[in-house]
Amino acid sequence: MDTIKLLREKAKKSKALIILPEVKDKRVVAAAKIIQNEKIAKILLLEKNKINRKKINKFAALFYELRKFKGISEKEAQKAVSDPLFYAAMMVRTKEANGFVAGAAYTTPSVARAAIYCIGVDKRFETASSSFIMVIPNCKYGENGTLVFADCGIVPEPSAETLSNIAIATAEMTREVIGFIPRVAMLSYSTRESATGRLVQKVREATELAREKAPRLIVDGEMQVDSAIVPEVSKIKYPNSKLKGRANVLIFPNLEAGNIGYKLVQRLANARAIGPILQGLNAPCSDLSRGCSVDDVIDCVAVTAIRAKSK
Repeated sequence: MDTIKLLREKAKKSKALIILPEVKDKRVVAAAKIIQNEKIAKILLLEKNKINRKKINKFAALFYELRKFKGISEKEAQKAVSDPLFYAAMMVRTKEANGFVAGAAYTTPSVARAAIYCIGVDKRFETASSSFIMVIPNCKYGENGTLVFADCGIVPEPSAETLSNIAIATAEMTREVIGFIPRVAMLSYSTRESATGRLVQKVREATELAREKAPRLIVDGEMQVDSAIVPEVSKIKYPNSKLKGRANVLIFPNLEAGNIGYKLVQRLANARAIGPILQGLNAPCSDLSRGCSVDDVIDCVAVTAIRAKSK
């Protein structure tokens, strides 16, 4: 079964309720109809003029308690949760819904803020991050052309500690959503000390930290991408690698590299890029590229529904 079909079939079993707060976007409305017709998930299209006023008051009081340490006023809390995006995130926090998907109209920073402020960061990971499931046609690398890239949307310049947490969170997402055993490559412009420098050292430290925190995780680095995914190159550059050139999860050293990397693969290889999947949070949600297609919305909803079932 191909990856896209697998995700949609798995999502059907979850029966999760996913909120879509961008009802003015035609792609979102079209996707919602398909999702409902195919029973991929239960959908609530959240229209601003139909938001429950009593719930706004309830959510505002809770949001104020969550954010008053940042100096937010009760009036500002009321205004925040009156926005469909934040209202949807509060529905997930209070378990009135299983997840939300947004980003067709909202920017990634807006979606991330709603998720972090309302749902909260999982203490195990200490930071929110994002990943993409990349489904590449006619590709022999990864798992028959399926790889996971991170972080491509949230953390601009992660420390070694943060990078290790991104690796572990991405591996967990990979396992629970796609179902294959994650083999994680910590990417760099260096393969096992072929170069030196601050950026290389950060990736080395992140690799060691990931191993300490998750001893069962198959993770290796630092390495160049060809050493990570091409067995023949791995034999030459890094013959003792645990990955043997068969990585299926690629952790980029910073946001710049990750964002450029996924967009290059998406456009040049005609890959399906599912995400950004927000991870490291207390409940599942997904961002969307503002250039997303109807299928992108459907796939992100499917992933969010699968993750909701696993929680």
